Amino acid sequence: MAERQEKTFKFVIVGGGIAGVTCVEQLTSQIPSGDVALITAGPHIKAVTNYKQVSKTLEEFDVEEKPSSVLEEKFPDLTVIHSAVKSLHTETHSVETADGRVFGYEKLCICSGGRPNLLMKENPYVLGIRDTDSAQEFQKHLCKAKRIVVVGNGGIALELVYEVEGCEVIWAVKDKAIGNTFFDAGAAQFLIPSLEADKPEVAAPCKRTRYTTEEPAPGASQTFTADRSSRGHGSGPTEPGSALGPDWHEGIALRGAQQVSRRVSVEYQCEVEKILTSEELLNSPQQTLRPESGSWPVYIQLTNGKTFGCDFVVSATGVVPNTEPFLHGNNFSVANDGGLQVDDHMMTSEPDVYAAGDVCTACWKHSPLWQQMRLWTQARQMGWYAGRCMAAEVLSEPIELDFCFELFSHITKFFNYKVVLLGKFNGQGLGPDQELLVRCTKGQEYVKVVVSGGRMVGAVLIGETDLEETFENLILNQMDLTPYGEELLNPNIDIEDYFD
Repeated sequence: MAERQEKTFKFVIVGGGIAGVTCVEQLTSQIPSGDVALITAGPHIKAVTNYKQVSKTLEEFDVEEKPSSVLEEKFPDLTVIHSAVKSLHTETHSVETADGRVFGYEKLCICSGGRPNLLMKENPYVLGIRDTDSAQEFQKHLCKAKRIVVVGNGGIALELVYEVEGCEVIWAVKDKAIGNTFFDAGAAQFLIPSLEADKPEVAAPCKRTRYTTEEPAPGASQTFTADRSSRGHGSGPTEPGSALGPDWHEGIALRGAQQVSRRVSVEYQCEVEKILTSEELLNSPQQTLRPESGSWPVYIQLTNGKTFGCDFVVSATGVVPNTEPFLHGNNFSVANDGGLQVDDHMMTSEPDVYAAGDVCTACWKHSPLWQQMRLWTQARQMGWYAGRCMAAEVLSEPIELDFCFELFSHITKFFNYKVVLLGKFNGQGLGPDQELLVRCTKGQEYVKVVVSGGRMVGAVLIGETDLEETFENLILNQMDLTPYGEELLNPNIDIEDYFD
């Protein structure tokens, strides 16, 4: 490499998302005159605001986009370099940016996040929503749209389907129930009425602790309409920025061109077979694909044999770790999901290179109650811990794996309900000996507890249950709950009194 190195920094962080910014903040607080550089492609960074420690492991915060100058004012020793990374040379400990500059590092932390796992690249009718620019692009398209198809079953799909008004939504999910990443079929059934209602209705408590869910027959679709006139339930027909904040749809008017307030049809257990233009559809050999009346700009064919015309397709099918510029010419160990493998000090397999957030895969032996999910909370925790580890290494201090990796915990909001997830909330990897206890009050709360070997190992709390701290303690203490049986969720018993 012939270029002259501009400067060598003690610490270089790549990526202005939550993980990168949190890492910078942590490093600069540990080593005040630390000589830190942040390399970020966009002019804005993601800042954690209104941070609240809710309990031992649960935390709540907002994510805000701010100009990077905010960081520079806060940390006078920080250098912000505005450019994408073109390549990394671990042997010479240097990073080349897209504008041709080369920076040396003593320690590097890669926090480049994930990029949308798009159904089809370079198709103007397929939009991925991942960052603020793509959300604004989506809004622009939506205001003229009469029907869109949303593909995916994670957090963004859930929020989108709930928030979009004035536009018909066809929602294609590959699972038997909505929201499969976050909860089971029972919780999905609890949330489904929100798609039909204009505002939450309060209903009488139901005290049943066992539940069954009726699944739609294979190939059938479920339609939910929130239109006061008719209530039909038939089967109706970029350059990467950093990820969106948890409340990304606040302040974006997600309104389509139609009068109906909300109409969502869910197509279960199907994936996308093909995406076609109207010309391709007309010329397609299969006569079964007759376009519906009126021509749509794009058609989507699903694996259940149905074809829908729509104004555009939203690809909300998760993210792929953004390792692109870093792998070439280096020897990183890469995990099966495409992330950079990191150990319990957030170190990759290359010397002096750390990684945090969506770009990395936690490859240490996990606590039995923790799993990695590419979420906001974990990006913040990993960035914070990576900063601690880098500082500890330079200061030659010992460091233990942070307590936040003891128990998986996440607070979010879906369909306007508070949602708390703890531990193995979906019975992940537990096998057949798990027992579920469920309490559901329609329109108000849904509480599910996962018990294994008489001990609580996970929970899903939807609504204002006020049980998160008690359940967190029960999971962390691994207390034997056999004596309590189903009484554990008896609504007439104040469970906190038991376990103070």
